[in-house]
Amino acid sequence: MDFIKITEQPSLYEHLEEKSVAELLTDINREDQKVALAVQKVIPAITRLVEGLVPRMQQGGRLFYIGAGTSGRLGILDASEIPPTFGMPPTWVIGLIAGGDQAIRNPVENAEDQREQGWNDLQAYQITSGDTLVGIAASGTTPYVIGAIEKARQQGILTAAITGNPGSPLALAAEIPIEVVVGPEYVTGSSRMKSGTAQKMILNMISTSVMIKLGRVKGNRMVNMQLTNSKLVDRGTRMVAEELGISYEEANRLLLEQGSARKAVEKYRSR
Repeated sequence: MDFIKITEQPSLYEHLEEKSVAELLTDINREDQKVALAVQKVIPAITRLVEGLVPRMQQGGRLFYIGAGTSGRLGILDASEIPPTFGMPPTWVIGLIAGGDQAIRNPVENAEDQREQGWNDLQAYQITSGDTLVGIAASGTTPYVIGAIEKARQQGILTAAITGNPGSPLALAAEIPIEVVVGPEYVTGSSRMKSGTAQKMILNMISTSVMIKLGRVKGNRMVNMQLTNSKLVDRGTRMVAEELGISYEEANRLLLEQGSARKAVEKYRSR
């Protein structure tokens, strides 16, 4: 099918190599300011996805991200931040990238062109109709992602797509297309820039709102975060001290004993 590949349109800027560093940075920043406004326009689609996701995850369903290159790496990044931030098992939000884990650091030749491989990779996780699959591809034409989304939708899995090209094959394949139009990249076709920034923002919105709705945040605080370093222990201690009106020292002892701010508060109040 024919559609306009906005992500491949020529940059609005010429002769980049002749610009000063300050000019380059100012131009890039000017373009980046367009991203949040583009994301704002797709909030209804993101809302639809999150509202479909929450009840599935409440019943034990998982969230999968799948992508290639920058898109795949961003999905893995978002998934990897869920356990430390919200205290959830790493099996709840899972990121897959074309070419496997080695592709996180180094590109794997032709991996994204294998249409059947995305679905094959998902089989290792025994994906079911209770799960949700989000395909991420700025171009909306990545075979690895499209194949996985098509097969997943056939199996009754909730599917969504994050893409920068409206009417793309990926957008048409997914039940919930999130088509975020950020315009031409500063360096023509370099979708790691504005398109990648938009993807990161949307992934943040999806996972954070889902975790809040799953009760992993209290008030505005990460009460279930993992206590993996001194900064987080200090943050958790202050949360507990402020919530209960007790000393820092008592809060710290209680926090370390219980393992999370939420459990510490519950333990104290159950006395």
